[in-house]
Amino acid sequence: MNDVTGEAEGAEPAYRPIGGAKKDAGATGPLPLASRRLALVTGGHRRLGGIISAALAQAGYSLAIHGSHDTRLDSHLAIALEENGAEWEGFVVDFADPEAAEELVAQVAERFGRPPDLLVNSAAIFGQDRIDSVTADDLMRHYAVNCAAPAMLTKAFATVPAGTGDRCIVNILDQRIDHPHGDQLAYTLSKLALAGLTKTAASSLAPQVRVNAVAPGLTIATPDYDAEQMARLEQLMPLGRLPQAEQIAQAVLYLAGATAVTGQTLYVDGGAHMRSYDQDFMHLCR
Repeated sequence: MNDVTGEAEGAEPAYRPIGGAKKDAGATGPLPLASRRLALVTGGHRRLGGIISAALAQAGYSLAIHGSHDTRLDSHLAIALEENGAEWEGFVVDFADPEAAEELVAQVAERFGRPPDLLVNSAAIFGQDRIDSVTADDLMRHYAVNCAAPAMLTKAFATVPAGTGDRCIVNILDQRIDHPHGDQLAYTLSKLALAGLTKTAASSLAPQVRVNAVAPGLTIATPDYDAEQMARLEQLMPLGRLPQAEQIAQAVLYLAGATAVTGQTLYVDGGAHMRSYDQDFMHLCR
């Protein structure tokens, strides 16, 4: 699998469950208004989404962390939130229903007492299908989570009452969009659609909202890869190395603060987008 921002279908997550958001015992209603900027990160509790959330916490953001089925945090993220004294809250919304995604922004605004300043659309699913095996259900499920939900979140983010400060959306794409191959077809088509949303929304929502994207390469290896294969894959990259997840998070942080940038996609992939690969990386260099 090339993009590893989401959850493989049927995969068991490997993370340490911890407690919920920091708040006074028995507290109800909105969290105290803070001067920190507020980021909503979908899929922000684990894997690449968790790395992005941790980088935002280190940069001083308050965090609304979304999960499709739970918000149990990867241990590194839990530590980052604690060490940085980050104000955060978890939100569980199943993006299989994109209309539920639209309601998430209002839920965040109600809980924190203000709407988010930054939306990172990181949640994704991917399956193993090709043109000869993909089903209509595969296509619709991937489109719902990987494109329709971000589109509805973008709508809600752009229309919620907010101040005049800089507001920004960063979509997480995949380097494969420049040279699509035949593997993981439903996933690839949904990421191509999300790339289209990035351009369209950037044009439509300026100057009130900036919309950009980061397109990662292979970064957090799944159990499908072994160390020897990863070493060989590094040599296939034009730069001779694979990106680190923290470098992808730094690209998100750059776009979050780049007030003169909209409609752009940053590829953080070791140069992979400049080459065409016949198959997904998981099938190469074995």
